[in-house]
Amino acid sequence: MAMPKYVTNIDKIEGIPAAERETLKKITDKYVFRVNDYYLSLIDWNDPNDPIRKLVIPNEGELAEYGRWDASDEATNYVVPGCQHKYGTTALLIVSEVCGAYCRYCFRKRLFRNDIKEAMSDVNPGIEYIAKTPEINNVLLTGGDSLILATKKLEQIIERLRAIDHVKIIRLGSKMPVFNPMRIYEDKSLLELIKKYSTPEKRIYVMAHINHPREITPEAIKGFQALHDAGAIVVNQTPVLKGINDDPVILSELLDRLSWAGVTPYYFFINRPVAGNNDFVLTLEEAYHIVEQAKAQTSGLGKRVRLSMSHTSGKIEILAIEDGKAYLKYHQSRDKEYGKFMVLDCPKDAAWFDDLPGSEKHWKQPEKKTDKVVSANDYIQDKEKELIEQ
Repeated sequence: MAMPKYVTNIDKIEGIPAAERETLKKITDKYVFRVNDYYLSLIDWNDPNDPIRKLVIPNEGELAEYGRWDASDEATNYVVPGCQHKYGTTALLIVSEVCGAYCRYCFRKRLFRNDIKEAMSDVNPGIEYIAKTPEINNVLLTGGDSLILATKKLEQIIERLRAIDHVKIIRLGSKMPVFNPMRIYEDKSLLELIKKYSTPEKRIYVMAHINHPREITPEAIKGFQALHDAGAIVVNQTPVLKGINDDPVILSELLDRLSWAGVTPYYFFINRPVAGNNDFVLTLEEAYHIVEQAKAQTSGLGKRVRLSMSHTSGKIEILAIEDGKAYLKYHQSRDKEYGKFMVLDCPKDAAWFDDLPGSEKHWKQPEKKTDKVVSANDYIQDKEKELIEQ
């Protein structure tokens, strides 16, 4: 299998002027930088506002005092080290803290730091928890990027999950379909693995992270086809990002091209208020109207996408924002408030659920887990203030 060349030193990116590279070193000293030559080839270096460039090349806004490391309080969802169980039927296994690409907007930006080790090399506690919890019928392998794992390691995990009768769906969260599509279509053992374990009654889903239509290259389409042929179902989720895809024409093209390639548009997300992400933030009103204008230009297949916030209390779908009001409902709920409808005032500058006056009345603060439960992850809360102050 041909491997792309990875770049981890900003000085190696010749498309960036030397003076700018020097400035960006302050960011790469704080946050990991990693990209490959294939993805770099998608960048128009003559355009300083190139969206692909903005996705992976550091920006000075990352050093701004904004947001939290764990904006959705994921630390409160750990039931055993490396395994989150927030919603009844779904468990998350954090299988890798490494990504192929370190997208600059990432909501798990805390993993970009070398002092953070949230993924577990030993997935046994998580798999054992899933095996004894029959309400869990689908498991998401995430991180990091699940497809950064060696195929042999991935197979060991999937084989064990498939031995659990109540696990019907296995999901692979990954940017690889567009960041390194060769990882998919040139790895015959990966495709054989998917073919073996994605059956007519128990499918494997690939949860792709495609942010912009320019990422959908001939190589990416070849990767989608290989996944389809192997029996996987591919869906896509992306936040709506200022300066990258905050244009109805761009988003409608993304919806169209995903649908044409047989990739289901799944979620548009509100970008979480995470430390270092200020440059990508849109208000709720801006994101809603951009998405609605995009949906107006695509077919019913593209319109399947939902605009949601992954809040600590659940996935909150934005149904409408009109005349200073936000119309919302719980699409998923930590407290089993599924379908709960909410109408709240929506200030012009509101960018997150907590920015809406009265939102605190609609959810309960999560209970703090015991040290034994969160063990390897309790530092996320304990060190959050310390890290932000650095």
